[in-house]
Amino acid sequence: MPLPRSVESYKVTPHPKGQRGDNMAKRVAIVGAGATGLASIKCCLEEGLKPTCFERSDDLGGLWRFTEHVEEGRASLYKSVVSNSCKEMSCYPDFPFPEDYPNYVPNSQFLDYLKMYANRFNLLECIQFKTKVCSVRKRPDFTATGQWEVVTLCEGKQESAIFDAVMVCTGFFTNPNLPLDSFPGINNFKGQYFHSREYKHPDIFRDKSVLVIGMGNSGTDIAVEASHLAKKVFLSTTGGAWVISRVFDSGYPWDMVFMTRFQNTFRNSLPTPIVNWLIAKRMNSWFNHANYGLIPEDRVQLREPVLNDELPGRIITGKVLIKPRVKEVKENSVVFSNTPKEEPIDIIVFATGYTFAFPFLDETVVKVEDGQASLYKYIFPAHLPKPTLAVIGLIKPLGSLLPTGDTQARWAVRVLKGVIKLPPSSIMIEEVNERKKNKPSGFGLYYCKALETDYITYIDELLTAINAKPNLFSLLLTDPRLALAIFFGPCTPYQFRLTGPGKWEGARNAIMTQWDRTFKATKTRIVQESPSLFASLLKVFSFLALLVAIFLIFL
Repeated sequence: MPLPRSVESYKVTPHPKGQRGDNMAKRVAIVGAGATGLASIKCCLEEGLKPTCFERSDDLGGLWRFTEHVEEGRASLYKSVVSNSCKEMSCYPDFPFPEDYPNYVPNSQFLDYLKMYANRFNLLECIQFKTKVCSVRKRPDFTATGQWEVVTLCEGKQESAIFDAVMVCTGFFTNPNLPLDSFPGINNFKGQYFHSREYKHPDIFRDKSVLVIGMGNSGTDIAVEASHLAKKVFLSTTGGAWVISRVFDSGYPWDMVFMTRFQNTFRNSLPTPIVNWLIAKRMNSWFNHANYGLIPEDRVQLREPVLNDELPGRIITGKVLIKPRVKEVKENSVVFSNTPKEEPIDIIVFATGYTFAFPFLDETVVKVEDGQASLYKYIFPAHLPKPTLAVIGLIKPLGSLLPTGDTQARWAVRVLKGVIKLPPSSIMIEEVNERKKNKPSGFGLYYCKALETDYITYIDELLTAINAKPNLFSLLLTDPRLALAIFFGPCTPYQFRLTGPGKWEGARNAIMTQWDRTFKATKTRIVQESPSLFASLLKVFSFLALLVAIFLIFL
């Protein structure tokens, strides 16, 4: 059932004398009704808190809601965006996608899914739409109460309210990074240039010579789309990137193959150079990146891979030309480094990423420096005397952000409620500073950016803190089939709600049927397969090999 475009807001009044009685539920202000904002509302309700979510636009969905025009303060996407993480890996842990959804979900269906989630858990009644958060300030008695004064603006009317806690769920795709100073001559360019945030449809590229600067997921998508209509397309990259297809081994979704607890344990037990060699070998199994001018220059630190199913085909047919960095921009052309030749250009797209900021927060609360903030576990400002402000979703795991945000919210809400106590500020600050140094451990993957982290390791850390991490040793004795599926199968989000607070009774069944939902989306024509004696024997020997592997790992 479609949701209304807006919900009538209700006035929030402060607690008497700014205090909260012991018999009253804590009131939590949530900024943003995107995917992590919705998860935060639900987690608050699960723990008996009273959330009020402020959303500046007229509908929920955040990044996943496509509009023809860019809206200030909100993430913007292009019409053709499809999820980079498959539906089984990117759903809420207690709310699977409909089984007839494709494995990689177009943005319009992803938005419908978010609306189903909001309806299923009655989240709309907690959201005030068309309400901008102007400021979030500590109360004068903050050291004693931990309370915040939240000033909002709705239809020209400003209101102030007192909250016991605040959860910031605004994401980091709202402030485009447009480094024009790094491109000499750009001010003399007579063609059109813009940031990828403004891109919506490929029609503008018809019969044009196009340059896309930046080889992230957006830049690559735009270059590939443009190549179907443009006269010529150049994709400029400074450092190169690994490119992988959503369709992985035997046609399975890439992340269901790559993201398993077994593989994660195996990778983290190996020295980083060996892991990097294995990653390079795997990436080059699709096509040799060096032959296509794509191989990353820095193969020590792992940069987020680019998910694109078409790029090699567009390169090999001459529709997309990979180029190094831009040396100079002229009136109607550009010059690339290491070559004197000028290439005629009509349109330049800067796919140069984003910066993030919290304009409604004072820098003394959360200060952004060098693309990161001093947040304990990527969530809590380490220096505050009262841990009553949490930032949800300000992280780039090598995995889906949606279940990551849900797990962050579960842990954060229990901190806000007082069930979990954080370490002293000095210890948290020390941990944050160590993380900022980004020193290699010598084992496993070594990430190159501050907000990037190991998905499974990070999730397990938060789950352990709320006593919700599955106990594989216990499951091996009580439910060996489930234990094997959890350890050797894809690390789907259902595992995160298998036990502990917020436990979902349907989690086990969802894990055991995850491949059924995956194949249902692709097996739209039923094929009769002949039984094979060899295949049956192979399955038996494979099962025995798994048992031996378990024994060796847990010995």
